[in-house]
Amino acid sequence: MKTLWLMILGRLGLGLATLLAISVIIFSAIEMLPGDLAQEILGQSATPETVAAFRSELGLDRPALERYLDWAGGIATGDFGTSMASRRPISELIAARISNTLFLALYAAAISVPLALVLGLLAALYRNSVFDRLANVTALSSVSLPEFFLGYILIFVLAQSGLFPAVADVTAEMPLGDRLYAAFLPALTLTLVVTAHMMRMTRAAIINLLASPYIEMARLKGVPRGRVILCHALPNALAPIINVVAVNMAYLVTGVVVVEVVFVYPGLGQLLVDSVAKRDVSVVQAASLIFAAAYVLLNLAADVLATVSNPRLVHAR
Repeated sequence: MKTLWLMILGRLGLGLATLLAISVIIFSAIEMLPGDLAQEILGQSATPETVAAFRSELGLDRPALERYLDWAGGIATGDFGTSMASRRPISELIAARISNTLFLALYAAAISVPLALVLGLLAALYRNSVFDRLANVTALSSVSLPEFFLGYILIFVLAQSGLFPAVADVTAEMPLGDRLYAAFLPALTLTLVVTAHMMRMTRAAIINLLASPYIEMARLKGVPRGRVILCHALPNALAPIINVVAVNMAYLVTGVVVVEVVFVYPGLGQLLVDSVAKRDVSVVQAASLIFAAAYVLLNLAADVLATVSNPRLVHAR
């Protein structure tokens, strides 16, 4: 147990260092954008005096290092600053959107994770069968197609027929059933993208273990093939399966930007794209850092769960 806690603390330290490096990259990338930010916000008709006053109000006349330290210090205390476009606190804008993004990610996860595990187990159980080949072809096809293309196909097939709305307009006041119905197409798009990867990893992990001596011994004893996979192979394949599931959960949270734009879903990804269009760099910085933090934390969870599921990693010899 001590080794596990030391590993978690080490991963947390590495994650904090990674977030620090990402924050520097985000801030530096914003700084390298061409043009004058104050001029872009005020428009070409603004006088030089107005632009200079607005630059002073935004703090753009201060050195970049000083502005970065103020920004990073504010984030460390929970203060993301104020939106340049709406003049509202960024924390309010993000709080209104992040719950929708998490809802969409959990919705897609609730569909994709059980589906991927069942398909992976069946593909391993009926290896080289027609079902296995069909599942692999379908998985490779869905992985090869980008999210926006899958989204537009689903809109053409399911929304044009009137089965589901093409615009996923959800609000916090909507009943759960209505939210699930409105967000079905974006959730299905994410499901098609991540299910294939998880299914193929589950299949590969099970098949690799089927050649192990203890599996051969179970077969020689006459244990049914389904029980061999469920009771003998699956527990020992949990580490890579949990790892790939957690990594795909990280993708579901951070990779919703394109899907939210396609379906005009009011989430954090849509807020990020709208802020880029408005040159609202303070919101762009905050949203980008939140996505990075979610990815780092979920990868940490993947490492911890994979280690816990494999006693050989917890109790080192």
